[in-house]
Amino acid sequence: MTDYGQELLFGTFLTPDADRPERVVELGLLTEAAGLDLATVQDHPYQARFLDAWALIATILARTSTLRLTTNVSNLPLRPPFVLAKTVASLDRLSRGRVELGIGAGGFWDAIEAAGGPRRTPGEALAALDEGIAVIRAAWDTGERSVRVSGDHYRVSGVHPGPAPAHDVEIWVGAIGPRMLDLTGRVGDGWLPSQSYVPPETLAERNARIDAAATAAGRDPAAVRRLYNVTPSDDPAWAEWLAELALTHGTSTFIVAGDDATTIQRFGTEIAPAVRELVLAERAREDRPEDAPAPAEQVEVRVPGGEPVRPTPDDGARRSDRAPWDDATRPTYASAHEPLHWTDHERAAGQHLVDVHDHLRGELAQLFDLIGQVEAGTLEAGRARSLINTMTMRQNDWALGAYCQSYCRLVTTHHTIEDTSMFPHLRSRDPELVPVIDRLEEEHHVIASVLDDVDRALVAVVSEPDGLARLREAVDLLSDTMTSHLSYEERELVEPLARFGFY
Repeated sequence: MTDYGQELLFGTFLTPDADRPERVVELGLLTEAAGLDLATVQDHPYQARFLDAWALIATILARTSTLRLTTNVSNLPLRPPFVLAKTVASLDRLSRGRVELGIGAGGFWDAIEAAGGPRRTPGEALAALDEGIAVIRAAWDTGERSVRVSGDHYRVSGVHPGPAPAHDVEIWVGAIGPRMLDLTGRVGDGWLPSQSYVPPETLAERNARIDAAATAAGRDPAAVRRLYNVTPSDDPAWAEWLAELALTHGTSTFIVAGDDATTIQRFGTEIAPAVRELVLAERAREDRPEDAPAPAEQVEVRVPGGEPVRPTPDDGARRSDRAPWDDATRPTYASAHEPLHWTDHERAAGQHLVDVHDHLRGELAQLFDLIGQVEAGTLEAGRARSLINTMTMRQNDWALGAYCQSYCRLVTTHHTIEDTSMFPHLRSRDPELVPVIDRLEEEHHVIASVLDDVDRALVAVVSEPDGLARLREAVDLLSDTMTSHLSYEERELVEPLARFGFY
């Protein structure tokens, strides 16, 4: 098993269709609204029906706030490396650190040559990529007085470096062949292959080659991010398969190909959260030494007096005048076990639930922010009655709808994982937990009904005069139920999870 422990990222692979430019931008907005981390764009400058990749990236950056962007991958033979470095660094500074660089040695040499680029043999393309990456890194290094690279394909003699990017931009190499994999291990920050060209059964062999090259160059193989352009799948076990790739081959960034909005929403709101939970749970389990007893059987005091994980309290404030349930009827759990000593392992297990819930709380806050923006946009559009404001309003409605649906699916996925994995495990470890778990499952069903109301209210936003007010009422109730439920679950389960684990 080779899990490099890298941060998990999820993204999209968009086609820069010049016939539908606004649609491509909308798919970028949807990528962010669906909770994904990254949008990537094909770069084929000689293709007449494609937009320029970096112009498209700049446009999407300007209309998003958290999304990271990159090419998948930049065509180096048609992008002089010093100028490419300036483009990337400029966009990174303008976007406050949201740009990475996917880069390739080139292909489709007839088209490249027709567009004024060089025709290179495989060996020349490899050497040119090596030199090009050296130029790019030197152009970003403002600690030096000048950039000097003297190669067979790129020569830069004395030009001043700069600007430096806003963050340490990662260079992800699109590589397939052995020598390209060696180059990736030596100088790349990431390996970016596609499932269609690099089948999963070949990942182990290719990763081993990257690792060997990195080690020979004095680098930690874990410093090379493993990315993968994956084909969309309707398989119910898709999330489990991706989690297995992460745990077995160290793949930490999954980029779904295609331009289907439904696939993007599902990938962001269902698949990515499920993969994250599966991988993080397995990593937490792997952190425990193999010869260590099960948490419930640990009697030795390893860290006496460790600080316990603190559940997030419910302040009792409510937005809605409707109550989905009676809080007073909730059962409580009284542990008959010895008090925990809150070792690092126990803290990690208990904190994981709070961290997941904090993400849901943060997403809910963003949902209210979006509703406020739409309300403000509605008033402005009504007063101005201009086409531009009408278009802005439609875009806001679209983004709001995507985000609401994203949040609903995120909650549903989280609850499904709890119902099918975590809850059965806890039931089996301590019968005293059964009444609490039964109640939590009942509340999951109530929340599912509240989420259905949000979905219906989304339809009303565009079909009824008071649709936005109805949506706010539905989301107010969702906020009350989630605030109450998350705090109750943490109060009752943080200690059992720290004691028994998730699985």
